[in-house]
Amino acid sequence: METYQQFDGIVLSIRKHREKDALVKIFTREHGKRMFFVKNIKNPNHSLKAALLPFTKATYLGRIKDDGLSFLQDSRDISHFSNMQTDIHLNAYATYLNNLADAAINDAIKAADLYDLLEESLVAMQNRMDAEVIVNIFEMRVLKYFGAAPQLQECVVCHSKQEPFDFSVKYSGALCQKHYGEDPRRSHASPAAVHFTRIFQLVTPKQVGNIKIKPETKQALRAFIDELYEEYVGIRLKSKSFIDQMYAWETKVEIPFRSATEPEPNKPNESVQSDPSNS
Repeated sequence: METYQQFDGIVLSIRKHREKDALVKIFTREHGKRMFFVKNIKNPNHSLKAALLPFTKATYLGRIKDDGLSFLQDSRDISHFSNMQTDIHLNAYATYLNNLADAAINDAIKAADLYDLLEESLVAMQNRMDAEVIVNIFEMRVLKYFGAAPQLQECVVCHSKQEPFDFSVKYSGALCQKHYGEDPRRSHASPAAVHFTRIFQLVTPKQVGNIKIKPETKQALRAFIDELYEEYVGIRLKSKSFIDQMYAWETKVEIPFRSATEPEPNKPNESVQSDPSNS
């Protein structure tokens, strides 16, 4: 069946097709991920050219087909996440989020909540919120789409909410200090990393206000979330590998991001404050 209608969408990927055409994957809020055939997109005067650039959100008018390729007719309310196009770091993070959203659900599956999370995450990055933290929030919230539900909010043995916690693959959840002995092969994860992943399971980017996380805690967060993904998801996206390489390059090459007299951010106690008005 074929329908002709209006829908919101975020461009996930663009692939050349033949000489002048393209196949564009758009994550639509109303119809899930769809592949659209766009003819003569190489034409500089093509009416849809601006609406089909990488890191673009728009309202589209098109024909949605249940089988095969769909087609676009028009667009309006075009928003470009321009910082992702000029900043190599934001480009890498945003590409990873797009790829992760693409991998999390099958095509044509409606997932408005995932669409909203992706849009909110890209907006937060565009507004220069801490991109690493936004990625971590997205990763933790997306785990459920892969069928993973690690219990981090309380001890899986006694249901205590008293930190510090460690993580147990055996029990698929957190262990409080009193029950570390229940799993001799527990993760020995950083308590700070477990603390922040517990928060990230429950919040969205717009609910996070003042973010203060030390570099060493960010590193521990990456390691712990990578462990969760290796255990429960089992995919390795090229965009994630690029981010890991980017971190490795930065540890080898010292780049003066701030002057010697500029105060170092986030030196006090690290914390995340949520905005109650957005909860």
